[in-house]
Amino acid sequence: MCPFHQASPSAQIEGKPTWTVYPKTILEQLAANGRANHERIEAGRDTIDHPPVVKLFAPDGGATWLLSETDPEDPDIAFGLCDLGFGCPELGSVRMSLLYTHRGRLGLPIERDLHFKAAERLGTYAARAREAGGIVT
Repeated sequence: MCPFHQASPSAQIEGKPTWTVYPKTILEQLAANGRANHERIEAGRDTIDHPPVVKLFAPDGGATWLLSETDPEDPDIAFGLCDLGFGCPELGSVRMSLLYTHRGRLGLPIERDLHFKAAERLGTYAARAREAGGIVT
């Protein structure tokens, strides 16, 4: 299911479909990566280690997310490298709507790093983050 044509109830942010919040080009790439890996899993093949598509961060905290794909069955669920600032970054899933609605200690929302361009695959960022105790871009 393409998140631009039909949104599931969980893909709503403040009553708006998620594609009205995140740039369409980012959501399209996240969805394409998710579909590619879903197809590979269905075929019994290894998944692709995609580069991150977007970097999100909490300006009033140490949390950072590098997201590489969304779930084709629920486009509100993104997969990536998640670092909540406690020194133990991990690969996992997160709801994009929760990131959008979350506010930090000073009431600031999660922001997108407008200048981020992935130089490596997600697995490389994950290995470096485990060694450093946090995401390094």
